[in-house]
Amino acid sequence: MAEKKGFMKGIHLSLSSAILAIIIVFLLAFSIMKRKRGNEQMVRISRAIQVGAQTFLKREYYYVSFIVIIIVILFSLSGILSDIGLDWRTALSFFIGVIFSALAGYVAMWIGTRANTRTTCAAMSGLKPALTVSFSAGAVTGLSIVGIGLLGFVIVYTIFKGEPLIINGYAMGASLLALFARAGGGIFTKAADMGADLVGKVEAGIPEDDPRNAAVIADNVGDNVGDIAGLGADLLESYVESIIASVAIAISFTFIGSRLVELPLYIVSLGIICSIIGILAIRILPVKNPQSSLNAGIYVSTILMVIGSFFVVRHLNISFNVGDKFYGGLGPFWAIISGLFTGLIIGFVSEFFSSDRFPIIKKLAESAKSGPAIVVVNGLSIGMQSTAVPVIAISLTTLISFYFAGMFGVALAALGMLSILGIALSVDSYGPVVDNAGGIAQMAKLGPDVRNITDKLDAVGNTTAAVGKGFAIGSAALATLGLFAAYIATISGIRGEFILNLENPKLIAGLLIGGMVPFLFSSLLARAVGKIAFRIVREVRRQFKEIKGLLEGKAEADTERCINIATRGAIKYMMFPGILAIIIPIIIGLTLGPVTLAGFLMGALITGLMLGIYTANTGAALDNAKKYIEDGHFGGKNSPAHKAAVVGDTVGDPLKDTVGPSINILIKLMSVISLVLAPVFAKIG
Repeated sequence: MAEKKGFMKGIHLSLSSAILAIIIVFLLAFSIMKRKRGNEQMVRISRAIQVGAQTFLKREYYYVSFIVIIIVILFSLSGILSDIGLDWRTALSFFIGVIFSALAGYVAMWIGTRANTRTTCAAMSGLKPALTVSFSAGAVTGLSIVGIGLLGFVIVYTIFKGEPLIINGYAMGASLLALFARAGGGIFTKAADMGADLVGKVEAGIPEDDPRNAAVIADNVGDNVGDIAGLGADLLESYVESIIASVAIAISFTFIGSRLVELPLYIVSLGIICSIIGILAIRILPVKNPQSSLNAGIYVSTILMVIGSFFVVRHLNISFNVGDKFYGGLGPFWAIISGLFTGLIIGFVSEFFSSDRFPIIKKLAESAKSGPAIVVVNGLSIGMQSTAVPVIAISLTTLISFYFAGMFGVALAALGMLSILGIALSVDSYGPVVDNAGGIAQMAKLGPDVRNITDKLDAVGNTTAAVGKGFAIGSAALATLGLFAAYIATISGIRGEFILNLENPKLIAGLLIGGMVPFLFSSLLARAVGKIAFRIVREVRRQFKEIKGLLEGKAEADTERCINIATRGAIKYMMFPGILAIIIPIIIGLTLGPVTLAGFLMGALITGLMLGIYTANTGAALDNAKKYIEDGHFGGKNSPAHKAAVVGDTVGDPLKDTVGPSINILIKLMSVISLVLAPVFAKIG
């Protein structure tokens, strides 16, 4: 009875912290909306971005809804699945996951598209006001993701009384929506970006975000649907899955309502509170260097999280056995801390390989003087090199967390890494807002002092975006390990002893097939970007040629045509890779069985982790090398080095914003589908 009361405290604390996060979201949104929007032209440009982003998101959700409905019907009506606990309850849990993930992405996009012009207007008053508005918008994204994600989990957990097979459906729903949001948004944003850069900068020699370029509005729309709505859905999925994996493993070791199950609920609640304090610190502290201010908030949250986790673990005083192995004491605390600090390490590595504060980007920019081929090859080599430290850090974290708390410790490490997601995502999501703000300043022809402030904030935003992508990929790896452990535990609970032996050819076949899938998936996304970018390039060229006076600034570009091309293309080409990610693990589980599927998941995790880090950091390095040249180095804008770097940036764009971010969702979605359907595979496969 005492255990049950303690567990209810954990549920109540989680509910309270989720509601607190949502309340602060409303307060921040209200403070942003009170800000001035600027002149009529700034408002008109911002409105065009809003309409484009909203139209894309509505169409995307519309087409994804068909897949959602099919899955809900299959879960609800299948008599075979209901015999093993997968029925209308799983369908409802899955549907709630989709709705809450879509809601979080929409809220993030809604505020981002309204904060852009307000940031531009605030930049007229100085650096501090502009940072305050843009970071507040990022904080809305960060806190809405953790608040809405945790609220949905508490609702599902309370309704279905913690039944693991049911609550896994919530993770599957969030994961499915995230894949389409990230892939579709990534295709849209990079196709528009490439089209705008190749014709505008390289061919026409006009500045970035020049209103004469028909693709610039589509490019700014893409920042919101890809890097705000898409990223938000991505990390909500990781966040939810890390909670569910740790809870599911804890239940397999003890029982629903135990202190072991209670621990993850306390940790996520503590993380939200620490994130809120870090966000307030950034808003209060004086701003000399934007990067230092943002880092200070993360450090504050991290320190508070370390202290708070220690007292939570000591207070709960949990212990448990797995076979002959006993775990207890401060073991769970060390597992949580290992994940938390691994997240910081991955973030620092991403910053090192993407920020011009370090020599590696300066050398990459200098190599652009030798032409586009050299800068692209060097950028690819930087991306490959950047995989070493994160992979070693994740490996050590796995060993450390397993030593202190078994597979439950690995799940706790993922939870620890994502515990301060509220502030980590806030810092990352402010970047697209200031990018849009700079575009509005350029298109509205504001003074160079305004553009200098937005450019300064945007340069920091590029680094925080790289850190955010590294953070997302690292957390995906640990979350996937937790889901994998829950999958093994589920199969073992049905079949008895479940041994994975490398001498088993089925396991080897699964490893090989799984290792191939991230490459196949990536090729489909990259090809989609190339196809749509070509259509946008052709359209922008046509407008420069056929619209008289456009290049001279005497006529307006038809921006809606480029938005429509990017929207139709992204939705068309996102469907096949997404469906592939759903059906491949199902086919393998039903035909080759759970052993092959286990190998498949491990193979996908190993290659997906490397490929995700490599592509994300390659693109970030090439992007920031270009920006370093644009700051006046090695000839500055329109120099041969700059034109070479622009080509390098267009090569890196689909890598960092389409392929890399989507891979981590791919491996998580396939893992959570395997977990939800594990009872089916154990009995039928």
